[in-house]
Amino acid sequence: MTSRGSAHPALIALGAVGAVGVAATVWGVGIERYLFTVREVTAPALAPGSRPVRVLHLSDAHMAPWQHRKQRWLATLAALEPDLVVNTGDNLGHLDGLTGIRRAFEPLAGIPGVFVHGSNDVQAPSPRNPFKYFLGPSSGAKRIQSLDTDAMDEYFTAELGWHDLNNAAARLEVAGNSIDFLGVDDAHRDWDELEALPSALDALGERPAGSSVIGVTHAPYQRVLNRFVELGADAVFGGHTHGGQVCLPGYGALVANCDIPLKQAKGLSTWTRGGRTVPLNVSAGCGHSIYAPVRFACRPEATLLTLTARSA
Repeated sequence: MTSRGSAHPALIALGAVGAVGVAATVWGVGIERYLFTVREVTAPALAPGSRPVRVLHLSDAHMAPWQHRKQRWLATLAALEPDLVVNTGDNLGHLDGLTGIRRAFEPLAGIPGVFVHGSNDVQAPSPRNPFKYFLGPSSGAKRIQSLDTDAMDEYFTAELGWHDLNNAAARLEVAGNSIDFLGVDDAHRDWDELEALPSALDALGERPAGSSVIGVTHAPYQRVLNRFVELGADAVFGGHTHGGQVCLPGYGALVANCDIPLKQAKGLSTWTRGGRTVPLNVSAGCGHSIYAPVRFACRPEATLLTLTARSA
């Protein structure tokens, strides 16, 4: 009698845990990954006297051709009337991902923009054990399928008018402001060439008085963030982390898949290096690998970040 009585509460508890797990899975797979949201924030980053710049930060779409809800939502973001688009990579999630990207980004044509690559702009995703992310940043896939990166870059540059910042720099006039941009290819794959950035900036010529500098990276590794700030970046944009993708409510990200502190794996924070502190925005992204179709306590997002002038 005693044994049977003690087992009964245990079975109830086990059933409750199972029910919570099922409910969480249903929510994360069937509901939250479609709850697209725009996170609106403001940060003082531009040179004193600059006009505000409304930046639409897009990241980690991991697009597959059948993801029509995500494509339609991304296409509506042009209605926010951004002055600038910053795309921090991992746009493709399928061999035919560019088909969906075209549908999603077509309304953004003509808006000044910059972009860098994530590894999933070059290599197709592959199945992975999600628990390995708790052991440290992921490594490259053993069997790699190449994506049509050249076609994507051609679309971004020739049709949308965006500038390629992969280990490069560019100078744009945005909302009446002169802004220098510096960027790197995916640091998660060690494709970043930080040593190339000083000469890339020098090639732009003398920086106009009252201009600002923005750094753009896919993976926000500390070595990249530090170098950007050392080179004069007034703000930095990154992606890659998915905000943790599956988070603990009330706590946040459990993994970041890079060496950024977990508390900075999503959202607007600051980064300090050499006595300078600048805004850092890490996007949680709006997608996921087709092999891990889940979001929990971490809604898919785009960011509308209004950069304002610093006080004199």
